[in-house]
Amino acid sequence: MNRLGAALVLLLAGGVLMLIQWVGIRAEYVADAEAQARVIASSSAAAVMFRDAAGAADTLAPLASVPMVRRARILDDRAATIARYPEVDRDRGPDRDDGADCRPGCTWVSAPVQLHGRRVGVVQLQIDMARAHARLWGLLLAFCIAALIAYALAYPLMRRMRERAHGAEAQLRYLAHFDPVTGLHNRNAFNVQLEDARSRGERMALIQIDLDRFKDVNDKLGHQGGDQLLRQVAARLAETLGEGQHLFRLGGDEFAVVLLEARRIAQVRGTAEAILARFAAPFVVDGVTLSITASAGTSLWPDDADRLDTLAANADMAMYCAKREGRNRVTTFEPRLREAQLARIGIRDALGLAIAAGQLELHYQPQVCARSGQLQGAEALLRWTHPELGTVPPSMFIPIAEEGRLIIDLGRWVVAEACRQVAAWHEAGHGYVRLAVNLSVRQTRDEALPAFIDEILRATAVPARCLELEVTESVLMEDTDLAVSQLARLRARGLQLSIDDFGTGYSSMAYLRRLPIDKLKIDMAFVQAVPGEGEAIASAILAMADAFGLQVVAEGVETPAQRDFFRDAGCQHLQGYLFGRAVPAAEFATTWLAAPAAAGARAGSRAPVAVQTLPG
Repeated sequence: MNRLGAALVLLLAGGVLMLIQWVGIRAEYVADAEAQARVIASSSAAAVMFRDAAGAADTLAPLASVPMVRRARILDDRAATIARYPEVDRDRGPDRDDGADCRPGCTWVSAPVQLHGRRVGVVQLQIDMARAHARLWGLLLAFCIAALIAYALAYPLMRRMRERAHGAEAQLRYLAHFDPVTGLHNRNAFNVQLEDARSRGERMALIQIDLDRFKDVNDKLGHQGGDQLLRQVAARLAETLGEGQHLFRLGGDEFAVVLLEARRIAQVRGTAEAILARFAAPFVVDGVTLSITASAGTSLWPDDADRLDTLAANADMAMYCAKREGRNRVTTFEPRLREAQLARIGIRDALGLAIAAGQLELHYQPQVCARSGQLQGAEALLRWTHPELGTVPPSMFIPIAEEGRLIIDLGRWVVAEACRQVAAWHEAGHGYVRLAVNLSVRQTRDEALPAFIDEILRATAVPARCLELEVTESVLMEDTDLAVSQLARLRARGLQLSIDDFGTGYSSMAYLRRLPIDKLKIDMAFVQAVPGEGEAIASAILAMADAFGLQVVAEGVETPAQRDFFRDAGCQHLQGYLFGRAVPAAEFATTWLAAPAAAGARAGSRAPVAVQTLPG
C-alpha cells in the first residue's frame, strides 16, 4: 500500500508537471507563429489592397522554409481568399476551402493586414504542433526515467525507514507490557492480569516484594550495578515460581507475584517465604559480593479487598510493616494494619505541626563520673505532649519521623534547643554543661548538618565542646565510608562524638580505629545483665575502649551493684535511673545544678556529688 501510494503521488506530480510544460511549449509555438503572421501581414498590405494574387503569393513563399507552418492564406476584408500556401494542397485539392478546419495536432493563428491604419484583410497560419508534442513526449520520457531512478534510489531508504517504524512500533508494544531492565512483565501487564482474574471471578493472592536497602547498592555501585542486581533477583524469583504464579516488576526495586486460585493464606505465605529464601545466597555484581534481603507483604482477593487498587494497597501496607519490624520477613495483611497505618499517618501529620505549635521539649538525664559521682553532663531526650493524644512516647513517633525528612527537622530542632539551653544555664550562673544529643541515620547523611551546627553555635555563643553527638552502631555498619567522612567533619569543629548502643553490632568493632570518636556507650541490655553474663561482654568492651583511648559510658545503670561493677572495671561515666530520670530543664537545674549534693545523696553514691561543669 505504501508503494502504491507513492506511485500515485508520483504520477499526479508528473501529470501536473507535464500540463505546465505543455502550456508553456504551446504558448511559445503560438507566439512564434503570431510573429511570423505579423511579418507576412505587413508585407502583403499592397497586394491585398489591389487584389494582387501573385504578389500575395510571393509574401507567402518564404513559409516553405518554416517547417512548423502547414498552411497559410491571405484573405481580403470580405473574407475572400487572395492567396494560399501551398497553392495546391494535396490533401484537399485546389478548389476546396480549408476554412478553419484543423486536425488534432495543429492550431490556427492570425494577424490583421492594415493599410494606413485601416484593416484591409487578414493573414492566417496553420501551425503544426508535432514538434511541440515531440518535445512534450521527450520531457515525459525524461521525467519517467528520473522518477524511476529516484524510486530505485529511494526504495532502500523507504524500506529501512519502514523497518525502523515497524521496529519502533514493536518496541513500544513491548515497553507497554514488559520491563526493559529485567524482561519481566511491568505494571501495565500487572493491572491487566488482576483485571482478567477479577472478571473471571477467580480467587487470587498478591505478594509484594521490596528489596531491603536497595538505595545503598545504587549509591555504592551506581545505577548500572543496581540494574545488574535487579536482573539477578528477577532470574532467581522466576525460578522459584510455578504454574499459576506470575511475576512482575512494578518499578524501582519492587516486585509483585500474582497467585491464581489461591485459597489459603498458609499457601500464600509459604510461597512468599520460599521467595525470600532465594536471597540467602549472596549476589555478585561486578566482582562485588552483596548480601541482599527482601521484605514481603501478602493480601488475598476477595477476602481482604473489594477493589483491585485496595488489594494492591493492602499488600503494600503489609510489606512496609515487614520492613518496620526488621526487614527480611513476610507480613500478612490484617485489618489492624490499616488502622495502624491511619494512626501512623495521623501521628506523622500532627508531628509535622508539633514544632511550630510548641508541643516539643527536651528532658535531660544526668551522666555522672563513675568514681566521684560528679555531674559530667546530660543526655537531651526529646519529648512530645499532644493536646489530644497526651504524652506520645518517642518509641512511637521517632520511627515515623525517620521514614521521611521530618527527622531532619526534628533533629535540627533538638540540636538548636540543646544549645539554647546550655546558653541559658550559663547565663544563670551554672557554667557550661555538656549535652549529648542523638543523630538519626538520615541526619548523618545530611550534608548541610555541619554548617547548621556552626550557625547554631555562633548564634548561642556555646563552645563546640559542650555539644556531644551520639550515633548508633547501625549507622556505621550501613555505610562506614560515608559515616567516617561526616563524623570527621563534625569532630573537626571541636564536637564530642560517641557511639550509642555499642555492642549490638559486633562487625563495627573492626572499624573503631578508623572512626573519629571519643566515647562508647555500652548498650543497656549488657548493663542490665550485670551482675551475670553481661560482665564478660562489658569487660571486653572496656578493655577494647582502653586500648583505643576511648572513654566509656554505661547506660541504664539501675542498681548499686551495677554502679560498683562498672566503676571498679574502669568505666568513666554512668547514666541511668539510679542517678536520675530524664526531667525538664527547670527541674534538672534545680536538682543537679543548684543542689547537686542532695541529688548525689538520693542517687546512693558513696562519695559526695558535686556539679562538674565545663569552664566558662
